[in-house]
Amino acid sequence: MKSTEKSVIRLCISSLLLLFSAVHSPAQEKLSLQQALQLAVHNYGTLKAKANYAHASSIAVDQAKRDYLPNLILSGQQDYGTINGQNGPLYGFGGYGVASSGPALPNQNWNAAFGSLYLANMNWEFFSFGKAKERIKVAQGIANRDDKDLQQELFNHQVKVAAAYLNLLAAQKLTLSYEKNLHRADTFRQVVVTRARNGLIAGVDSSLANAEVSNAKIALTKAKDFEQEKSNLLAQLMGIPSQTFILDSVFIAHIPQGIEEQTAMDTTKHPILQWYQSRIALGKEQRNYLKTLYYPSFSLIGIFQTRGSGFGNDYTLDQHAYTSNYFDGIKPTRTNYLIGVGLTWNITQPLRVSKQVKSQYFVNEALANEFELAEQQLKAQQALSETKIQNALHNYHEVPIQVKAASDAFLQKSVLYKNGLTNLVDVTQALYTLIRAETDRDIAYNNVWQALLYKAAATGDFSLFTEKIIP
Repeated sequence: MKSTEKSVIRLCISSLLLLFSAVHSPAQEKLSLQQALQLAVHNYGTLKAKANYAHASSIAVDQAKRDYLPNLILSGQQDYGTINGQNGPLYGFGGYGVASSGPALPNQNWNAAFGSLYLANMNWEFFSFGKAKERIKVAQGIANRDDKDLQQELFNHQVKVAAAYLNLLAAQKLTLSYEKNLHRADTFRQVVVTRARNGLIAGVDSSLANAEVSNAKIALTKAKDFEQEKSNLLAQLMGIPSQTFILDSVFIAHIPQGIEEQTAMDTTKHPILQWYQSRIALGKEQRNYLKTLYYPSFSLIGIFQTRGSGFGNDYTLDQHAYTSNYFDGIKPTRTNYLIGVGLTWNITQPLRVSKQVKSQYFVNEALANEFELAEQQLKAQQALSETKIQNALHNYHEVPIQVKAASDAFLQKSVLYKNGLTNLVDVTQALYTLIRAETDRDIAYNNVWQALLYKAAATGDFSLFTEKIIP
């Protein structure tokens, strides 16, 4: 078989293998901004943590409401022991005193029988000058604060993901430009080397051309490194492993329409300001709750108790009047009940609470100061966003002129150099001007979108950005 035929066969086999692998290997799908945002919302750890905090706070509201329910305690005990009594004082320190009751006999004895106690105790703090209601309001304030914290974190994270997406797209575009620049520099180097070998130009020009190719390679490596950093950051924000992303080219194909329109900021709707307002509202409720601690609490008390004993009622006179039978000892024989209203008031409590109330007042003032500062900063950012949009649009309109002029200049210098009418320095300068113009072109579209994103972040309305994206 001829070598030509073998080459044809090998080429056919290679083509079939390549086609087979292309059909069976899954192609990487394009990642849209909406998909990136959805992944970030579902996967990012901070968002999941704050969602759980908000859920816990909402459950705590129900718990605060149930704290108002009366305490109902059921108790039962069955014991076996002696009942020697003794005249004298007894203080049950720490609750460890034994509640044995019996006659004070002249000598110790070890007569023992079974006994029992069955108890139902109800204690209800039915009126406490609003303590229960204020506790519920404080719990609701905490739940509202945690929910607003989740919302502002979600808003901030969406802005971060969108910014990281645009930055990665710009980095990828810059990498392509530097690849084109390397190809251009290498092509020009081949021309220079060929002319130098033929003795048409000085040999030093080929060294300079090689230096330009090396510089282009270094610039490309830096661009790839920058792209990898941005890709890694986007993956982190989405909560997924680092990988190579294919992004939507809509952000480098057109600019959003109607972005010059002025948008007024509503301070009641911005997620960040709503979070600050929820903190202020919570501080007020906490201060109101502390004030209720000045006053006493009224409680309703109800007790029902029944007892059994293996000791007879004449045991004082006859120490043989007892039985060690278990069932006789645990059978209830005496019952008592008690109903009452109690008042509890620590008269020194207002002295301590007054300082807590005063401290909370200054905390509330600090929260108000933080809100005012955040509002001022957002208004300043909104004003700056309008300027950024105008500047980005101005650069966008100037870029085509810059690229056209730089391309013409590089073409002119290249032709002149090939005909020996200029030197390599002029060509290199034209090359620098062209790569700078192409770089400006690559980020001009992106900067317009970045300016719009900045405006959305300042106004608190993320839809200002997302509604401009053409699906």
